[in-house]
Amino acid sequence: MDEYPEPVHEPAAGALDPRAELSEFLRSRRARLKPEDVGMRDFGRHRRVPGLRREELAQLAGVSVAYYTRLEQGNGRNVSAEVLDSIARALQLTDAEHAHLTHLAKPKQKKKPAGRSQQVRGTLRTLLDAMDGVPAYVVGRRSDILAWNRMAAAIFGDWAEMPAQERNWARLVFLRPEYRDLFVDWEQKAIDIVCQLRMDAGRHPDDSRLSALVGELSVKSEEFRQLWATHDVKEKCHGIKHLRHPLVGEFDLRLESFHLADDREQSLVTYHAEPGSPSAEALRLLASWGTDATRAGTGASPAGESQ
Repeated sequence: MDEYPEPVHEPAAGALDPRAELSEFLRSRRARLKPEDVGMRDFGRHRRVPGLRREELAQLAGVSVAYYTRLEQGNGRNVSAEVLDSIARALQLTDAEHAHLTHLAKPKQKKKPAGRSQQVRGTLRTLLDAMDGVPAYVVGRRSDILAWNRMAAAIFGDWAEMPAQERNWARLVFLRPEYRDLFVDWEQKAIDIVCQLRMDAGRHPDDSRLSALVGELSVKSEEFRQLWATHDVKEKCHGIKHLRHPLVGEFDLRLESFHLADDREQSLVTYHAEPGSPSAEALRLLASWGTDATRAGTGASPAGESQ
């Protein structure tokens, strides 16, 4: 039975309290495991908590109950990488979840200077423009859209017409109805965005812009608020997106995402269709019709500041 009282975390609305983030993440991962999932016998006794008890998790991880309890209450100071690895194995964390736990428990002490803009290299903008027929864009921290090419604008909208702060996937997907229509699998797109924002929160708990974004979306979107409360994390590197465009109807594109070697907080995201498929024809039609957003790739300004 869990005998230890839960700590009280009362951050301001939308704030990202590192201790609370660590505490809630560990509890949420423990709650999803049942004794039979980890080879333990469940004798049918009434369980006061969902999932594994703290003492059961501590036993699996090979640490004392008191030590694990302190960690789950948000005290990650001086925790070793070996202990985190053991707890990650006991909780059956994915690679992304393991990385998130490490960021939460052992936040980096060295911070980037406040006010530093998320700059996209000029050669990368040139590459975007050269990818004729391939929708592509660069996304940075907080899901900010930093640069894009003409084909991305033809599919996703003329981002050049938006204020820089609105060029953000989280705001677009949760607050703009037209993006619910664009993504046939809107729910999955929403999940992917929230999971990535959680990863960002683990890496940068002091990011005031991210805190403000989370606070705004939590107030304006019940769906965002529910997804944020799950504490799920993952990185979307590839997959298929089902789209519904007002000009060509429904079609599928394959997504590939690549972290930049010199800045892992920026990713190049590309889309392509299977050769000879109806989706490839839809993409060709969009390319041939063109768009007023041809200036988008060169007109985009930095979407925010890294802190």
